[in-house]
Amino acid sequence: MIEKAGPGRILFNIFNYSMLFLFAVICFYPFWYIIIYSFSDPQLAAQGLSFLPKGFTFENFVQVMQLKGIVNSLFISVARTIIGTALCIFACSFMGYLFSKKEMPMRKFFYRMLIITMYVSGGLIPGYLTISLYGLPNTFWVYIIPGIVSAYNVILVKTFVEQLPASLEESAILDGAGYMTVFVRIIAPLCKPIIATITIFSAVGHWNSWMDNYLYVSDANLHTLQYMLQKFLDSAAELSQLLRENSSAALASGSENLLTPMSVRMSITTLVVLPIFCVYPFMQKYFTKGIMIGAVKG
Repeated sequence: MIEKAGPGRILFNIFNYSMLFLFAVICFYPFWYIIIYSFSDPQLAAQGLSFLPKGFTFENFVQVMQLKGIVNSLFISVARTIIGTALCIFACSFMGYLFSKKEMPMRKFFYRMLIITMYVSGGLIPGYLTISLYGLPNTFWVYIIPGIVSAYNVILVKTFVEQLPASLEESAILDGAGYMTVFVRIIAPLCKPIIATITIFSAVGHWNSWMDNYLYVSDANLHTLQYMLQKFLDSAAELSQLLRENSSAALASGSENLLTPMSVRMSITTLVVLPIFCVYPFMQKYFTKGIMIGAVKG
């Protein structure tokens, strides 16, 4: 028989749920404010917002996409995220699989060298000199090549692969399959949870990155969306110039919804944040499973 909760337990539950709800609102409201501001009329939003948009409109995004360099920077961000994530998944998953094989020559040495990179960094200047010697500055590949291999992702995959039954791989090798065939046809399909995990890590890292753009790229045609947002947040003069040009075009087309500096920042921030919000729920199941398996093994 289930006993009824006493007055003390009821009061505790009310207090506990209230505090958790308040904490959730405090965490979520800044994102909600950014979203409703980006969908509000700029002039009305400047007067203040609470919980709902004022003068709901998509015109902010239409005009933001007309700002010089925004569409190209969006394309660069999407391209680096897709290509960089795909290469990172293949490289990290295959390296993790190889490091799980005891017959790999000098396995312990290379694995320890990989681990050291998690604790010791060459620093900013040696890193810049290395990138320069490879001829990567002001090229698209400066976004891709340095991040292909992640030591943390390799460790996650290695840990996951070691959980798999060895008999599956042994039977395939007896049938004449090589390491690449075993990896592609047997190991990779069984590693969906951990691959989904490193996919999220890599995709979020590429999508949110702007420092490599700041350090290594001066070509305006290679700027990322995050770097453009960072410039708009820091440089009021440059943003004002873009707004004057955009306002002239908007007036010529008969649009009454003129952008303000804050509406530009909010709209671009929404463009940066929403893709991650849309992708993560579909990957959460695999993400949680992959992390838990690695945690239990570790």
